[in-house]
Amino acid sequence: MTGRLVSINLSNGGVPKRPVPECRVTESGLEGDRQRDLHFHGGPNRAVCLYPLERIEALQREGHPIAPGTIGENLTIEGLDWSLMAPDAMLEVGEVVLQLKKFAAPCANIAGSFRDGDFSRVAQKIHPGWSRICASVVKTGIVRVGDAIHLQDQNRRP
Repeated sequence: MTGRLVSINLSNGGVPKRPVPECRVTESGLEGDRQRDLHFHGGPNRAVCLYPLERIEALQREGHPIAPGTIGENLTIEGLDWSLMAPDAMLEVGEVVLQLKKFAAPCANIAGSFRDGDFSRVAQKIHPGWSRICASVVKTGIVRVGDAIHLQDQNRRP
């Protein structure tokens, strides 16, 4: 299964994260990206956060003022079956290999991306399949907007 990287998003802490055309990805995450609260964000199992453009567009149709990067995802992707994005799945993104680790719990920092501030719209426990997902970095490298994204066969490891 192949998708595409449509936006790479960074910030100096907080949201929204702003788009850049390319970025080096290390075990710590995307170079130039910072998190304000390292207790809840970042770290090796939350080095990269992903979300699909298809979900963003669906939320926009519901009336939410969401856009790529506004809920803190580093990589906005398209073309993959989001229902297959679950812990332990492996993704190749450009030169980088990621292992999906856990669904990201939403917080009040992203309330501005939701009608009436209801950020629970992307809570996995309340709306399964609508959450962002965090990943660790298995192989470092450069990612560029437009890069292909491949969901690896679960029997194959880098």
